[in-house]
Amino acid sequence: MLNLPPRISSRLNSSQFANLHTFLVAARHLSFARAAQELCLTASAVSHRISRLETALNMKLFQRLTRQVSLTDEGERIFEILQNAMGELSEALEQSSEAEIAGSIALYARPSVAQCWLVPRLAEFIERYPLVSLDLRVGNDNVDFRTRKIDLALYYANGEFPGLTSHRLMCERMAPVCSPEYAQRHRLYENPQNLSHCTTLHDSLAWDHAAYDAEWTLWAEQQELLGSLPKRTLTFDRSDLCVTAAMNHAGIAIGRQQLVQKRIDRGELVLPFGDFRRCGHYDYYLVHSPLSVVPKRLQVFISWLHECAGEGSAECA
Repeated sequence: MLNLPPRISSRLNSSQFANLHTFLVAARHLSFARAAQELCLTASAVSHRISRLETALNMKLFQRLTRQVSLTDEGERIFEILQNAMGELSEALEQSSEAEIAGSIALYARPSVAQCWLVPRLAEFIERYPLVSLDLRVGNDNVDFRTRKIDLALYYANGEFPGLTSHRLMCERMAPVCSPEYAQRHRLYENPQNLSHCTTLHDSLAWDHAAYDAEWTLWAEQQELLGSLPKRTLTFDRSDLCVTAAMNHAGIAIGRQQLVQKRIDRGELVLPFGDFRRCGHYDYYLVHSPLSVVPKRLQVFISWLHECAGEGSAECA
């Protein structure tokens, strides 16, 4: 519930609740103009509503600059209270009974883990929870949960998410992978020195602020082979594209076990230099805004993802 202090709640009347909603939208966008578009109002009307709310509450909610607005400390506090209250209200309205788990989930995921790990498993979730709708969006950016209507993000990262709630979903290990034909042609089996004759395939956006060859560098440093990496490279912005190129004999890629194990089991890829190993501290994380109450539909989806991850989880040690 909206737990405003008595000195504030006594100043609110029915007309101010529309102004509170206007404030919530404007605070999410940090823009009166974008709030006006969402609410089908003019930017001037949005500004007037917020001014009336500020007068009623006797507090300044926004710092108004020349071309932008920002929340004051009081504005941040009221925004957080309203977000939590609206989350609880949405949860109450969406659940028709304790037995039914319904509603929509907007999930943002890195393209490779979505393509290779998540999407092939979704049929089972849909069958188990037929009243839950999933809106999956992919990209390499980090989501601003305040300005984008995203409930949950699935990242490949080092686990540092200041101000957000995160759960490690599964650990990752890596190793070079290529097609059987490529390994034979370049005599790679147990001969990493022959890498110098190969083409390395790189995911240039492996994680935030990563160098284009970050994964290969981590592996090569661990193997004391940094000077043996070839100059000939192909670079992509997705790990699954590196793997697809490797399967089609274009070169040798760093494979992430969670994403390529099934292709190795089918013989489409091989591990010419031995099994997967931990290289660095990059794993898969579920991330969402801090919520006082996590909606049931989100709870069951997170639990289901952990269940799926437990089927073939790699050790974190």
